[in-house]
Amino acid sequence: MASEQMAEGPEGIGPLPPARPLDAIDQDILRMLQADGRASIRSVAERVHVSRANAYARINRLVEDGVIRGFGARVNHERAGHGTSAYITLKIVQNSWRTVREQLRQLPGASHIALVGGDFDVLLLVHTPDNRALRELVLTRLQAIPEVLSTRTLLVFEEEDLEPQG
Repeated sequence: MASEQMAEGPEGIGPLPPARPLDAIDQDILRMLQADGRASIRSVAERVHVSRANAYARINRLVEDGVIRGFGARVNHERAGHGTSAYITLKIVQNSWRTVREQLRQLPGASHIALVGGDFDVLLLVHTPDNRALRELVLTRLQAIPEVLSTRTLLVFEEEDLEPQG
């Protein structure tokens, strides 16, 4: 039953169709686009040994199925003026995840939000210009959300995005 349920799509889009199985060519395309989201259809087709039309159709299907959620740049946050990063753990009121998630999405510098199991309920990654901005975000914005029971801030000293395995 659960596998027949449709996944939730991006806001305003509606539910996604059930995911179709990915073959080796789809996996190769995903690895290529993760390493270089600006790769041309021609270069993708050549590297995975299919026609341009086939590569184009496969990429479109991966987007339509929600496997590829979008294309973007990997940012060096420090060089972009957001030199302070922190993981913030939140304990929230039971059954308030959807409400809290919507409020967290609005926070400046919020980069990743996860509902997790364990000693806390939510893990939030933020990037701010400095410690003063981080303090303001935690003490003024986060702790003002009524459903947030407590927070714990873990300051990031150094970070590195891992490149996709090829």
